Amino acid sequence: MGSYKDHALEGASAVDLVVALYDGIIRFLHSASDAVDRGDQDSRRIAVKRALDIIIHLQARLRMDIGGRPAQALSEFYASIFAQIMQASQSASRQKFEHAIDCVRDVRDAWKQVAQDVNLEEQSSFSPAHRAQPGRTASEPDFESVDPTSWTA
Repeated sequence: MGSYKDHALEGASAVDLVVALYDGIIRFLHSASDAVDRGDQDSRRIAVKRALDIIIHLQARLRMDIGGRPAQALSEFYASIFAQIMQASQSASRQKFEHAIDCVRDVRDAWKQVAQDVNLEEQSSFSPAHRAQPGRTASEPDFESVDPTSWTA
């Protein structure tokens, strides 16, 4: 039996999954920041490792051959945020963790907007006006409903 989160992510789009990974980074950075306040080095290191594991995962899946400049920009962001998190951990600085959280949240919010735009686009492409007639595929034109007298040359 899977957890609620496992079921919540079933059927999620690729963009929704990226947003969920960013949420994980933010959650682990908050945990690391809280561990700094408690003086708990072990918990800080564990939370930092988990956040960095997600960043490494995201970086490794970038397709520079397809993504072009946006993929390059994300790669640079991941390298930068990785370095910021390492500095925050090494100096045990809540302020540096909070700055990293803000940076990740900004990019996460951009991904969230993309997810909403994709979901709206998918919904509008399945409007009743674009649905196929029974027995037809969506790519087959419905010639029976075409009025040839409306054509112009």
